[in-house]
Amino acid sequence: MYREHISAYMPVYLVMGLEGHGGRTALEIAREALEGGVTILQLREKNAPLKQVLEQGAKLRDLCREYRVPFLVNDRVDVAVLLNADGVHVGQDDIPGLAARQLLGGDKIVGISAGSMEEAEWAMAQGADYLGVGPVYATSTKPDAGEAIGTGLIGDIARRWSVPTVGIGGIHSGNAASVIQAGAGGVAVVSAITKQSNPLQAAAELKRIVLQSTGGSR
Repeated sequence: MYREHISAYMPVYLVMGLEGHGGRTALEIAREALEGGVTILQLREKNAPLKQVLEQGAKLRDLCREYRVPFLVNDRVDVAVLLNADGVHVGQDDIPGLAARQLLGGDKIVGISAGSMEEAEWAMAQGADYLGVGPVYATSTKPDAGEAIGTGLIGDIARRWSVPTVGIGGIHSGNAASVIQAGAGGVAVVSAITKQSNPLQAAAELKRIVLQSTGGSR
């Protein structure tokens, strides 16, 4: 359902785990963020027991269904299958995109990370529906993210392919516009929404900036 129109869901891409913040549970943060305008949600949980991931992941999936936005799972294709997620996002060292597609089916979304043109070429050969490009700026949210690469690669990819891209890594309301102006279809954030005192307002502000920078609407 979402795969054919994935570019429309790029603007505000929320990556989150199951940890709450500021007195809110992960589910409460997600609801506020979706209410504020998040257009796609990815569950990235590395530490919680599988039982908890499945239980809480199902609640996040149902919430995304309510708001009619795609629900993706990071790395774990098995979890995505069990949750009947709308797709997965995988890194360069995770299960290859073609294998993920085999397991998930042709109607599911497969996003792939790229931090260089070589990685982008590989991702495209693996049939990526979109690319997560970064880390654009320095980030402490993902310790293994690597050195910041800036916005140049986003522009290089946009000039070579028409594949949707989302910038990720250290992005917030203060620098989101530059990511979009470089050619990205959206911004992927973690703490810029999940760690804010008002996730709804934070999401709404990011969406305003993105749409203002693209002249689009969703």
